[in-house]
Amino acid sequence: MATIYDVSVLAGVSLATVSRVMNNNTKVSEKTKQKVLSAMDQLGYRPNTIAQSLASSRSNSVGVLVSQLDGPFYGPMMTEIETALRAGNKHVIIAAGHSDESQERDGVDFLISRGCDALILDVEAVDDEYLIKLHQGNTPIVLINRYIDEISERCVYLDNELGGYLATKHVLQHGHKQLAYISGPMFKLDSKDRLLGHKRALTEFNLAFEQELFYEGNYKEQGGSQAMDALLKVNKPFTAVVCANDQMASGAIAVCLEKGMSIPEELSFVGYDNIPFPQYISPKLTTVNNPIHEMGKMAALWVLKHVYNDPKPIVENTFSPNLIVRDSATKPIS
Repeated sequence: MATIYDVSVLAGVSLATVSRVMNNNTKVSEKTKQKVLSAMDQLGYRPNTIAQSLASSRSNSVGVLVSQLDGPFYGPMMTEIETALRAGNKHVIIAAGHSDESQERDGVDFLISRGCDALILDVEAVDDEYLIKLHQGNTPIVLINRYIDEISERCVYLDNELGGYLATKHVLQHGHKQLAYISGPMFKLDSKDRLLGHKRALTEFNLAFEQELFYEGNYKEQGGSQAMDALLKVNKPFTAVVCANDQMASGAIAVCLEKGMSIPEELSFVGYDNIPFPQYISPKLTTVNNPIHEMGKMAALWVLKHVYNDPKPIVENTFSPNLIVRDSATKPIS
């Protein structure tokens, strides 16, 4: 079995140089790096990662805890995290919290027990106090899609209140005055913030929030369908529906089309997130862009910069939403 010494002899470099190449040290020239990699390939040499971890006190792995593993929202985020960390010669260990406090805590404990050098957390059920205390521990953390003032430098987040405001303002500017609203689960901070933005836009246009036209959904297509069925049974007219995410908007629109309604002529819709598929359905969905993939990338770059001391990454913590205007919202029929 080949050893690091064999690699150094074949490549004609020192043991220290081989070690630098294996640890992706930028001080090694590209020419020397290729000589070492070629020697490793010829000899079939694979570094002993356990030994490397013991020597460096690093596992070169980063734990990622997400709310869920399915659906079109979290995949792009996890892809960007993995891509950025792999480019930095780091690996990812993923766990799911399922928006449940005990499962989120278990996920954090599991990732720490695996010796992760840092944790990237998309968590919704644990409280701020728990995360502040976790931040004071030995494993660095960075939060995605959440803001806590005491650890703001560890937060990568979107201004969801502004996003909710932009969505509602768009239909109000088209002349709609009777609006229904389908929210996400109200225990989630982003759901609360988007609803606050919705209400701010209503106030700006001197309109009251109609509790009868409010439905708490679940961020799933099924939740949007159930919400639309319920809203259509309310004895109160409305000409537009603002949805807290695209998946619920898609489910709600499907119900309307099944009932023979014409969208947007009879009912306008606005979504949130700008996930891929609603731009290919008819009508194409007007929505608020939520750059979750970029936030994932920034969280990974934060880890590379602050945990692994890579000076190159430029990290952005705060993201602003923008409206993507398509075909699902028009002026109401007089």
